[in-house]
Amino acid sequence: MAKGEGAECGSAAGLLPAGILKAGEHPAPVKKEPKKKQQLSICNKLCYAVGGAPYQLTGCALGFFLQIYLLDVAQVDPFSASIILFVGRAWDAITDPLVGFCISKSSWTRLGRLMPWIVFSTPLAVVAYFLIWFGPDFPQDQTLWWYLLFYCLFETLVTCFHVPYSALTMFISTEQSERDSATAYRMTVEVLGTVLGTAIQGQIVGQADTPCLQDPTGSAVALEGANRTHSNISLRKTQNAYLLAAGVIASIYIICAVILTLGVREQREPCETQKEPMPFFRGLRLVMSHGPYVKLIAAFLFTSLAFMLVEGNFALFCTYTLGFRNEFQNLLLVIMLSATFTIPFWQWFLTRFGKKTAVYIGISSAVPFLMLVALMESNLVVTYLVAVAAGISVASAFLLPWSMLPDVIDDFHLKQPHSHGTEPIFFSFYVFFTKFASGVSLGISTLSLDFAGYQTRGCSQPAHVKLTLKMLVTVSPIVLILLGLLLFKLYPIDEEKRQQNKKALQVLREEASSSGGSDTDSTELASIL
Repeated sequence: MAKGEGAECGSAAGLLPAGILKAGEHPAPVKKEPKKKQQLSICNKLCYAVGGAPYQLTGCALGFFLQIYLLDVAQVDPFSASIILFVGRAWDAITDPLVGFCISKSSWTRLGRLMPWIVFSTPLAVVAYFLIWFGPDFPQDQTLWWYLLFYCLFETLVTCFHVPYSALTMFISTEQSERDSATAYRMTVEVLGTVLGTAIQGQIVGQADTPCLQDPTGSAVALEGANRTHSNISLRKTQNAYLLAAGVIASIYIICAVILTLGVREQREPCETQKEPMPFFRGLRLVMSHGPYVKLIAAFLFTSLAFMLVEGNFALFCTYTLGFRNEFQNLLLVIMLSATFTIPFWQWFLTRFGKKTAVYIGISSAVPFLMLVALMESNLVVTYLVAVAAGISVASAFLLPWSMLPDVIDDFHLKQPHSHGTEPIFFSFYVFFTKFASGVSLGISTLSLDFAGYQTRGCSQPAHVKLTLKMLVTVSPIVLILLGLLLFKLYPIDEEKRQQNKKALQVLREEASSSGGSDTDSTELASIL
């Protein structure tokens, strides 16, 4: 019997020795039973979804609070803070394709190909995260290097967690509907993670009396004697509050990683053991030349940048422009709770009306509320109502990118059927572009505040700073959202195309299962497409 690559996956008749059959006899044909739909249990989906919480917990805490922590608690000057934020995010962006490259070269183990990265990066990431919020008693120039070192180290380690976790979407099931359902579970838990991150960080830190100094032209400036002593004690309490919040978040990070590892089994495609993964740089060239992928990440680059500008400057905007120093953590909590409760609605909406329609309606719904914030006077009740409405748009921004990326990968596999192992490249470079944009937004934001005359630990800020914050939180995001929605017009995978791809992929998988990985007849595939 001739040995080929598909021998192990061939039919049972191919395993019979030739001497058993008499002359003229042929093995009885083996009836193909219809392949059962591969369904994930609710427990599987929940365990998979829980794995998305650590990235959102830490990302939310860093995104909303690191800037104000560096400026008002660590007392880093605005220029140095902009260096920390930009370099940290830029390095984080660079590590995504590097980790994606390393994963593509990884071998399968007893845990799988992706799971070992999650397991071994978790304890180191937790230590690095805690040290970001530990304020060393160093001179100013050395303090800059401390925060920069541990910020970059943590971002590297959390990338080693998040990139394989994101790529795991393609390996929990071969059924598109099951992946979409698991993604909805994941997005719900991730938004819950942002709620937890906001609640833990905001409420613990909010209990501490963050010290501030009044305008030097005012009558009361706490610079000497008892006022200085009180300010230092208050500062130490605030630092301890940040450390306590970091400890709680680090503990949740570990628990979620354990649940993910124990509750999810990484699966291979049929006969994948006979497939050699494509070389990384060749795969990268093919991925970056795939039109739907380029158009999707370009569109989401602008919309993600819009929400990142709001996220990075929201605490300062509420504190100084709106004057709600003691309310911003509650406003953040309202936004995230609203987003959490509307994730199931957006999942129903995209299955009923299509993903492109959900993008247009969901993300554009933020524009009128951002305009309202820009035009209205400071009003707490109206601000809370806007926060509830903004959460609805945030939910769609959370869900849709991760729901649409698998569709792009399926389309790529149909056009490049011999390109195996490219999934980490898709996910890592999508995260790369969004993180790089985030670094640029934070760096430009903090530099803009420096140019406007931001006063560290000031109880109030000059009018130019307040205007700059309003532009960063309202006008700039509106422009970016509109640009992103225009780019979505070019995205080619609508519901009709998605269903065609689904049918074609099903044919490929059934053919791979029955004939040991041989290629599907091109005429049959073309008739489906």
